[in-house]
Amino acid sequence: MVTQQGIGVTGYDESAWWALYTRHQHEKTVADMLAAKGFEVFLPLYESMRRWKDRQKMLSLPLFPCYVFVRGGLNRRLQVVTTPGVHMVLSHGEHVALIPEIEIQAIRKTLEGAFRVEPHPFLKCGERVRVIRGTLDGVEGILVRKKNQTRLVLSVAMVAQSVAVEIDAADVVPVTPRNSASATSTGQPAEAARVQRVLSCA
Repeated sequence: MVTQQGIGVTGYDESAWWALYTRHQHEKTVADMLAAKGFEVFLPLYESMRRWKDRQKMLSLPLFPCYVFVRGGLNRRLQVVTTPGVHMVLSHGEHVALIPEIEIQAIRKTLEGAFRVEPHPFLKCGERVRVIRGTLDGVEGILVRKKNQTRLVLSVAMVAQSVAVEIDAADVVPVTPRNSASATSTGQPAEAARVQRVLSCA
């Protein structure tokens, strides 16, 4: 990461996503101000029940704390970096770091469905799976187990953060399956066996 000064934008794609690092708990304020300036902003939120001694309340919290995503508009970046609450634009050296569209769309798809989504420790390595049915059909991520539940972990590599959505293990297959003709001693297809190995290692 670098500060907002001196970031190059030569040859950038106007439809590309990029990320801002904000002050703690200023994500919503930054997103609102940028939207009011005409920028296309994406601030993914999730619902979390917070409890105190005398009450409890459902809050909408950022899935990626301290990050706000913006599409295009880098030619107007001065309007972005001078927005109160913005610390910096994420970058690679002197150039703005772009977020792959597929990562943004995967997060959007989970938020649009009736799924329980929450932050998850960042995962980068491991065997990937693809959802083959339901509203998340086509979404790819890493399958893990938490207690008795299976979850699909989706990552935004540029901000090194992940989110998890509950999913049925029967709804996914490995992204790069081996020869489906091979089977385990129990008679399971190779793809199902590989998913089980992913779960047993999680």
